[in-house]
Amino acid sequence: MEKWFFINWQAIFVPSISIFELIIRGSLVYLALFSVLRLLPSRQLGTLGITDLLVVVLFAEAAQNAMASNYTSITEGAILVGTVIFWSYLLNWLSYKLPQFQRFLNPPPLLLVKNGRMIERHLQRELITDDELMSKLRQQGVEFLADVKLAYIEADGTISIITSDSKTSSAPEQKVALKSDLH
Repeated sequence: MEKWFFINWQAIFVPSISIFELIIRGSLVYLALFSVLRLLPSRQLGTLGITDLLVVVLFAEAAQNAMASNYTSITEGAILVGTVIFWSYLLNWLSYKLPQFQRFLNPPPLLLVKNGRMIERHLQRELITDDELMSKLRQQGVEFLADVKLAYIEADGTISIITSDSKTSSAPEQKVALKSDLH
């Protein structure tokens, strides 16, 4: 009965491994996973597919032990969370301050359609089929490929479409590219 009310405050708050080691482990795993995910063609239609979800879950499981060894205290968990938040903020800050770093974090828009013609090489690079692209165009109200002047896949996976009729319009609001919620 005594065990029910006994609290080991030291185990809750005192780290069992070096704080510096936690920060190094957290930093290395965060940067390694960031690099791997940045190299994968994740812009594919701006969706989180089952394989993407599986990768995230498996990464989380694998990274947990690599980041923390066998941590048990709240302090160790807070240090790891703080390390991840720090790197996330730092990378976003660097991309804001350094345009060349922004290009690494967020790839520039990639042209998929020009003057009604698909650019197959770019579609293949992003693993987008002709049918998937046409589906996204139809969702934006574009029935025929010939009506598309330019279509780009953005860094976040959305597709911006500029139709041929937008060049004849004099209103600047109609010249803004349409964004799609790619599903």
